[in-house]
Amino acid sequence: FVRTNVIGTHTLLEAAKKAGNKRFHHVSTDEVFGSLGAQDEPFNETTPYDPRSPYSASKAGSDHLVRAYFHTHGLPVTISNCSNNYGPYHFPEKLIPLIITNLMEGKKIPVYGDGMNVRDWLHVEDHARAIDTIIHKGKIGETYCVGGNGEKTNMEIVKTILGLLCRDESWIEYVEDRKGHDKRYAINFSKIKNELNWEPQITFEEGIKKTVQWFIENEAWWKDVKSGAYQEYYNKQYKK
Repeated sequence: FVRTNVIGTHTLLEAAKKAGNKRFHHVSTDEVFGSLGAQDEPFNETTPYDPRSPYSASKAGSDHLVRAYFHTHGLPVTISNCSNNYGPYHFPEKLIPLIITNLMEGKKIPVYGDGMNVRDWLHVEDHARAIDTIIHKGKIGETYCVGGNGEKTNMEIVKTILGLLCRDESWIEYVEDRKGHDKRYAINFSKIKNELNWEPQITFEEGIKKTVQWFIENEAWWKDVKSGAYQEYYNKQYKK
């Protein structure tokens, strides 16, 4: 994580500076803000950073590097902190494609802990539109939180996909919760909505149907991805 998110971001920032302070947009995550309680207000641009995992700590570090290059070198930057994405070409280690592809292979669905962790889901096409909007309309030096207005528990996601693929709950297999598994993420995206006129266009109900259909139609792609080293990763991550 540190090599990719911190050193990698620093390398790109240096390249942008050496190229004559080229426009630089940095895509980050809502995980840098920590974990929310059930009744807490969603994250926004003024939420203090409180990363809880090595991954989110490395992303927080990269965010601060980007801001430092803006303040120190005048590099024209913007930052977006986005909620969980889903859609086509989603790597099958992640929750939604994992559920879909496991069911298509006749395998059970591993669910961490009690399955009640909450995430805010945004279709990848809406995220792409948000990035494009920020690049063309965003104010230099500003941060924009990008959310999907789609808070769901992991169990809600599982049951939705079970229904779409005509399976019952006997396909669920509870596994040991992973370390540093934050309970809830949620994004308040009112800034980008009010200032840049962006908001998600694809509802979760529409997007999840499109996503399931995409994985059905692109079985060769995900089967190739899930072969080889992926299986070792899967066995390690989803141990009972």
